[in-house]
Amino acid sequence: MPSPHDASDPLPDPAAARALRFDHEHARSLRALAYRMLGSRAEAEDMVQEAWLRWAEVDEATVHHTGAFLSRLVTNLCLDRLQSAAVRREQYVGVWLPEPLVDEAGDWSPDPQAQAEFAQDVSVAFMLTLERLSPLERAAFLLREVFELDFDEVARRLGRSEAACRQLVSRARQHVKADYARHEVEDEERQRLFGAFMDALTSFDVDALAKVLTEDAVLLADGGGKVTAVPKALEGGALVARAFVGFARMPSSRAWRVRQVRINGLPGYIVYGPDGAPIQTVALRPAQEPGRISAIYVQRNPDKLRHLAAIEPLPPAGDLRPGVVVMDPLRPD
Repeated sequence: MPSPHDASDPLPDPAAARALRFDHEHARSLRALAYRMLGSRAEAEDMVQEAWLRWAEVDEATVHHTGAFLSRLVTNLCLDRLQSAAVRREQYVGVWLPEPLVDEAGDWSPDPQAQAEFAQDVSVAFMLTLERLSPLERAAFLLREVFELDFDEVARRLGRSEAACRQLVSRARQHVKADYARHEVEDEERQRLFGAFMDALTSFDVDALAKVLTEDAVLLADGGGKVTAVPKALEGGALVARAFVGFARMPSSRAWRVRQVRINGLPGYIVYGPDGAPIQTVALRPAQEPGRISAIYVQRNPDKLRHLAAIEPLPPAGDLRPGVVVMDPLRPD
């Protein structure tokens, strides 16, 4: 009988097959966990890469459940990173915001079919709420509420007792409930909010912009000490409207171009300079009241914009009028 494997063909590479299984079966959920733990797309990728390097050295036959082993590994890597990050955050200049996910929030969900309440949520507001939790509270909350693990499994992955994990999750739930209210909006509503916001901004109409914002709207901007940014939260729709229109009128805003995108699942846009490089992202948080915006999140830290592709620069005689020019929506490749 013929052999099932042709001797002339190269034998399958076990290491390559193992890497493929890791990528197809585990990488997505591990990235989702790491991003929610760290608030950084780049660091999440680093954690998954480090997990793969360590997993490649482990004898698979000694591991009962690969998914549990890997998520425990990534959780511990993230907890270690958060310990050092805590020092950096204390020294962080100005407001901290998570690294933006542009038009790819769904790619950072644990699973396309995940039904957990927070599984699909990587909004800036949710990430800021997670940031206020202790590292262990965050890990326990995510494993239980996002990844839907039983408490005994959460306890094994965190190396704590089941009772301790229940307390961690309970405290985290209280913080999340107090700080964050989920609010889903349809694509049509996102388009309407973006259109109203940009119409007011590009016409320098402070009153029209204030009407789009709630009375208690807040503006948060992250420059990381690398570029200029509002150093602390601005509160009040009228004040935020005046500030935003003022920024649009500044000479430094000449020839800015914007493309509509979804940022962490929220309506928003990327701002590009004359050279085509991304300058900032702006995410708009819809309010509970239809047609209004309750928060604006501006990411200006260049370290957190590195993953965004540049666009074609303007020619030397490009449009240098004050304000911004709205371009076609950015479509993923």
